[in-house]
Amino acid sequence: MGQSVRNQSTIGYIRETATKFLDRETAGGIFLIIATIVALLLANSQWAGAYHHFLGDELLFEFSEHLSFGLIIEEWINDGLMAIFFLVAGLELKREVMVGELSSIKKASAPLLAALGGMAVPALIFISLNLGTENIKGWGIPMATDIAYSLGIIGLLGKNVPRQLKTFLIALAIADDIGAILVIALFYSNELSWIYLGSGMGAFGLLLLMNWTGVKNLIWYIIIGIILWYCFLNSGIHPTIAGVLFAITIPIVPKLDSKKFKERTATNVTDLEKAELEKLNPLQDIKQRKILKAIKTDTENSRPPLLKLENSLVDFNAFFIIPVFAVANAGVKLDVNLIEVVSGSLGLGILLGLAIGKVTGIGIFTLIGQKLGVSELHITLNWKHIIGIGMIAGIGFTMSLFITNLAFSDESIIKISKISILIASLLAALGGAIILLLASNKRKIKKEVEEFSPGVM
Repeated sequence: MGQSVRNQSTIGYIRETATKFLDRETAGGIFLIIATIVALLLANSQWAGAYHHFLGDELLFEFSEHLSFGLIIEEWINDGLMAIFFLVAGLELKREVMVGELSSIKKASAPLLAALGGMAVPALIFISLNLGTENIKGWGIPMATDIAYSLGIIGLLGKNVPRQLKTFLIALAIADDIGAILVIALFYSNELSWIYLGSGMGAFGLLLLMNWTGVKNLIWYIIIGIILWYCFLNSGIHPTIAGVLFAITIPIVPKLDSKKFKERTATNVTDLEKAELEKLNPLQDIKQRKILKAIKTDTENSRPPLLKLENSLVDFNAFFIIPVFAVANAGVKLDVNLIEVVSGSLGLGILLGLAIGKVTGIGIFTLIGQKLGVSELHITLNWKHIIGIGMIAGIGFTMSLFITNLAFSDESIIKISKISILIASLLAALGGAIILLLASNKRKIKKEVEEFSPGVM
């Protein structure tokens, strides 16, 4: 019994978190598709004016006569909700580094190399087409992979996609998120306010100190985390970076380790067995209620704070934050000549970067890793799978739209960028899905032939 309890307390909870992340991101991808369609319909309908006016309205919080804080709705979404999005990404990253697909060089090398190629090649394609123009600021746009959209497409393909390929995509996308976070922090920040930046780093240092001294109560982390976000909001560095820094500080060690949990649970179960279980139920017996409450409290305390926070936010992130971001940012009026959009250096750079550069970079760097002997693909995967998943990774959407808003202020340039992102993401999704379906059908045919004529094979 003790071994079983110990597994459920820590290892089982980690697995539950990873499974929930995969399932929710897949379903969330479908919600994201719906949200994108809603945004496009609103922006190209008779309600377009009201739609954009609403996003420009201010939402103000007044704490007293002299203390208030407000942002327009679009800023609350892009600077506020997206900070939580990056917090979840940071928690996922920390979990993967500690116990997941990025926890060892052997596990991480293939998706890390693929992610590196998937960022470098698209950026180089964009730069080569836009060097010397004002559009060069958008070089980070085609670097990103939208994990929600990508997993949504993979989810729609169901059992046609090997489980190991989904794992590869998750690791690749998380590594890709690291690159996007660094790009935003280093290249898409405004003029710095050293007072606010210093205050923000002080808050970050306090969070690290809390972790080091063994503080486990998430409430204190959240309070300081909000201060961290506010400081970064006014510092000139994009406030979403505060979400990542906050995630780094969340403890991974639970308040109650597995050994103590096992001992305390064994004692509680023994006490429970002495209670009048056959005569009284917990409602009638205060002793049973106290024991059951103790077991519940110990179970909660045996769960790492990082996993508790991630599990509490994963649904909110997948089913609210990302779709709301899509509704607010994907609403572009399709009143321009699409040929002109994709033939200009800006549109073409984004289109080729996402739809061609991603798959090319992922394929080449994965091949290099194999030739050098530093990485290897799972036995169930072949090169059609890698090409297919490379195409799927070309769905930049959420992060690409996000970087577009940071890179440009001219509405006409933003419109061209967004339309190019939508077209490239659509092509990448369709191309990747077709390739993966063809790879799946070939595998099924081969399996059927082997079963039909085992002697020949």
